[in-house]
Amino acid sequence: MTEFTFFGGKGGVGKTTVSSAYALECVDAGLETLVVSTDPAHSTADVFDQEFGDEPRPVEGYDGLSAMEIDPDREVQDHLSELKQQLGSQLSATMVNEVDIQLEMAHQTPGAYEAALFDRFVEVMRNAEPYDRVVFDTSPTGSTLRLLALPELLERWIDRLMDKRERSIDRFEKAAIGNNEPRRVMEGDPILARLRERKERFEFAGEVLREDAAFYLVLNPDELSIRETRRSVETLAEADLPIRGLVVNRLSPEPDPDENGRGARYLRQRVATERDRLERIEREFDVPIAATIETRVEEVRGSILEDVAADLEIEVEDGDRAPTT
Repeated sequence: MTEFTFFGGKGGVGKTTVSSAYALECVDAGLETLVVSTDPAHSTADVFDQEFGDEPRPVEGYDGLSAMEIDPDREVQDHLSELKQQLGSQLSATMVNEVDIQLEMAHQTPGAYEAALFDRFVEVMRNAEPYDRVVFDTSPTGSTLRLLALPELLERWIDRLMDKRERSIDRFEKAAIGNNEPRRVMEGDPILARLRERKERFEFAGEVLREDAAFYLVLNPDELSIRETRRSVETLAEADLPIRGLVVNRLSPEPDPDENGRGARYLRQRVATERDRLERIEREFDVPIAATIETRVEEVRGSILEDVAADLEIEVEDGDRAPTT
């Protein structure tokens, strides 16, 4: 069974580095692995020094590792085009133009990005059979949390829409009896069929996220990142999505004992501050620290990425499976 691992966090904390390093750990453990970027920045290409697209592509130099980059803007446009096509086949010509205008406006509103990305997200999960592990390098925290909260929220919304549609059709059938036989509109209603298909998609996503997924949050040892992570932990807990661990990235290296220059004094003070923050994270968060990673001077790619993977030390066999309750 494919397992899904998500790395989230605020922008700029190093999610791409951590998720890519974890993917290398999975490959080293003999797991066929796919790393998926849903971050508009698409730094995965920079990490592996290779271009990726909307479909999985083998990562050069790493047997068993593939990567893909989802373009959120294109997903929004594709989502809009699909809706126009579906509704166009079900509406009269006089209504098509008005519906197109309303859809264009709707896709400029908050939530359109998440709704479009959600469909692609589910498609990736449904076609994950070739892989033992799928690693998601997600977009910054706010968008990610809205995306992961969609299944439960939209499932309830779809239930209400289906109920209203069924009651509307029932009233129409009762009013359209001819020769003592009701017109069975309910059985072939395209809108009701579409709503049922959407509900099944949301149910699938919700089940996968709760039973076959593990979540990690990446943060830096600074106050803003800690506060953002605390909010993320609370939000994911409310959605019944347990967080497996925290990855504290970009810790400062401690200077050698015989170094006493200005730079060394600065580093010692910074290291002391970061240690205090690490202790606070351990004390105040219910989620354990799964790994700490020291910052690198050079850009993380190639052999440096492999060094980060060695530092990550997250169990990839069964230790990252979300616990069941």
